Amino acid sequence: MPVVPFPDPQSSKDSSARDVSDSWFDDESEGGKMSFLEHLDELRKRIIRALISLLVGIGIGLFFINDIIDFVMRPLSATLPEGGKFIYTEAPEAFMLYLRIAVIAGLIIATPLIFWQVWLFVAPALYAKERRYAIPFVFLSSVGFIGGAAFSHYLAFPVMWQFFAGFSNEMMTFMPRIEPTFGMYMRMLLAMGLVFQLPALVFFLAKMGVITARWMARQFKYAVLVIFVVAAVVTPDPSYTSQLMVAVPMLLLYILSIGIAWLFGPKKKKAESGDL
Repeated sequence: MPVVPFPDPQSSKDSSARDVSDSWFDDESEGGKMSFLEHLDELRKRIIRALISLLVGIGIGLFFINDIIDFVMRPLSATLPEGGKFIYTEAPEAFMLYLRIAVIAGLIIATPLIFWQVWLFVAPALYAKERRYAIPFVFLSSVGFIGGAAFSHYLAFPVMWQFFAGFSNEMMTFMPRIEPTFGMYMRMLLAMGLVFQLPALVFFLAKMGVITARWMARQFKYAVLVIFVVAAVVTPDPSYTSQLMVAVPMLLLYILSIGIAWLFGPKKKKAESGDL
């Protein structure tokens, strides 16, 4: 009587249910179904690795902190009255300024690695052919975030800051505190970094077939309304100049995203001449 061997319980597990990657940068071609606990474990792993990347970036930022402080604060100091300086009225304010600027610098430095971990978390839910878009997704996301931060630093925030500084007169002197000043700076920088993710998001959704250029074009009037609402929320001052400085690039990004959806979205297959 032939003997039927019983499979080893450990070897009977579907290899496709394994973790997508045990290496920091690997993105294996096989995904498969994952249980809820495996999804939680994968999420924990990606968050930890993203935080480690951020901590390394913060360490680099702390090493160059004096140069970064000068880069951030000197353009703002130029708008103050002659001889004016930033002040702080609480003991930890100056220390926290250094720490928060190091965090922002670390976030910008670690952006590609963080977005790579985001991609590796999403990858198990995608087909093998869809995972080819990893590099474009990470590249567009990183460039978008860094580009949004640069736009905020060089254009949007200086215009807003100039508006607030313009109220000085013989009765009032503009002497801003460090804490609220950098709080506004950081909120606008992060907001613009997120806004500039639109092309990367549209690229991904268009490749997945979720949205099309035709659909985005039909929603243009609603997009304009949403964009101006977002611009009004992001800019804390009521001046139309600052809001336009934010809204116009967002409109251009939306138009660019329509072009991205048209270029990279799924194309309709032409009917063959022999089909009935």
